[in-house]
Amino acid sequence: MISVTDNAKNKIVALRSEEGKDSTNNIRVAVKGGGCSGLMYDLEFDSAITDSDEIFEDKGIKIMVDKKSLLYLLGTTLDFSDGLNGKGFQFINPNANRTCGCGESFAV
Repeated sequence: MISVTDNAKNKIVALRSEEGKDSTNNIRVAVKGGGCSGLMYDLEFDSAITDSDEIFEDKGIKIMVDKKSLLYLLGTTLDFSDGLNGKGFQFINPNANRTCGCGESFAV
């Protein structure tokens, strides 16, 4: 399962509205190779559900994850911070044993 905090939910709803997207545009979370730690998170709006997608819903937010990425993301919480110590979406991933300083890449 992938969950979202209230801060992440509020930001997703605001961004969806700002970008003129409707409720059929869900959040797609994926893991791709790259970054200084080897793997990177990818986050975008998407309305196309594929056969290889797992779909989770938390706090009214639907999250789509392809099965390959799900191996790296199980148990992850998506958060959003706009504080002085960092701004943007953050992945609290219990599977990551190393992350980079910016928090955008990780290793398992």
